[in-house]
Amino acid sequence: MESPEKISAVSQRIKAFNAHRLPDKVQLKYKLLATDPFRFFRGTCHLFYEDLAKVSLPASPNVWMCGDLHPENFGSFKGDNRLVYFDINDFDEGILGPASWELARFITSIFVGSQILAIDEKEALQWAKHFLEEYSAILAKEKAHYIEMATASGIVRFFLEKISQRNQSEFVQKRVHIEKNKVALNTENKKYLSVDKQLKTELIDHLQNWAFNQEEKPGSFKVLDVCFRVAGTGSLGVKRYLFLTQIIKHKEKYRLLDMKQIFPSSLSSYTSVKQPAWSTEAERVKAIKYRMQNVSPALLDTTIFKGDSFLLQELQPNEDKIDFVQFKNRYKDVTEVIHNMALLTASAQIRSSGRQGSASIDDLIEFGKNDQWRDAIIEYARNYAAKVKDDYSQFESEYRDGFFLADESSLHK
Repeated sequence: MESPEKISAVSQRIKAFNAHRLPDKVQLKYKLLATDPFRFFRGTCHLFYEDLAKVSLPASPNVWMCGDLHPENFGSFKGDNRLVYFDINDFDEGILGPASWELARFITSIFVGSQILAIDEKEALQWAKHFLEEYSAILAKEKAHYIEMATASGIVRFFLEKISQRNQSEFVQKRVHIEKNKVALNTENKKYLSVDKQLKTELIDHLQNWAFNQEEKPGSFKVLDVCFRVAGTGSLGVKRYLFLTQIIKHKEKYRLLDMKQIFPSSLSSYTSVKQPAWSTEAERVKAIKYRMQNVSPALLDTTIFKGDSFLLQELQPNEDKIDFVQFKNRYKDVTEVIHNMALLTASAQIRSSGRQGSASIDDLIEFGKNDQWRDAIIEYARNYAAKVKDDYSQFESEYRDGFFLADESSLHK
């Protein structure tokens, strides 16, 4: 391994950003980041905004942002009304900031993703232009849209049909095992890890108390089991738990709840836009999610466990997220999905306009009607996609050389 002074700045920035996360899970994150440039881009949101803050994009209204907008942060899910929707579904980096930042993140993802798909840059450019044109048109019409079964087509309709046909009991049964009439989570699955006995007891007691203190249907379920859940890329290293619960009035029915630790948005260090004084980071994510989505996922709430802020919601399966890599050689499908993503992005900003500092609908309409800013966004994204490729190459080399290996003592903390 090279001496620290010879290590690239990008690798040092990544290591510093992840220093306060769970060491063993961060090792898995580094391994995933080394997979390809697109996964590297998705898992290093902090690098993107640290670099973006040093340049000037065209002026744009302040909007509520997903913060990490890229194709794989869209997906299908069951809302709290039990109907199925396709929408933006990850708001961990959510914040109030310039619309141009959100757009630059997504357009860069198109150029980086097109490299993985072996797509000609000319076609990627067409996708980028199409996204911005559709986004602008929706803003100009000032009407928020949503995508459900009746309005979906193509690959998005396939996603919605897939989740609507899923039998809840079958979904749960794939993740549990039954032994001597005892139902527990299946920790033989590599994504579900056992937690020690004391922590398990504390977590179960905590969630049970949370259930008893709900305004609607207090104590409606019993907590049976909990394990550590490994999921995502950028969020690996945070504390994340999966709970198995049983419905009290229907003991044959079970639900899975995800409880995810929420850190401050990685954009917060780089934007000068004044933010609301959130009571916790999880409250920030919950509020932005509620404002931007047409319908929120089931059981969305927040909690504090041992001083850490967590977001709670019914488990949303990874397989219902858009997997961009699977679109190789499917140009028409990609075009249609990008069209839908532009529609949903603009609609989310319209839906959340005029809230705690976000732009008014009139300002969004004017921004949508003005096309002078689009070329600058595309040019920045094209150039930054090339930088992502270089950064990934440097990171991957230094990862293989062992720079990111943790010492044994830190792995057992």
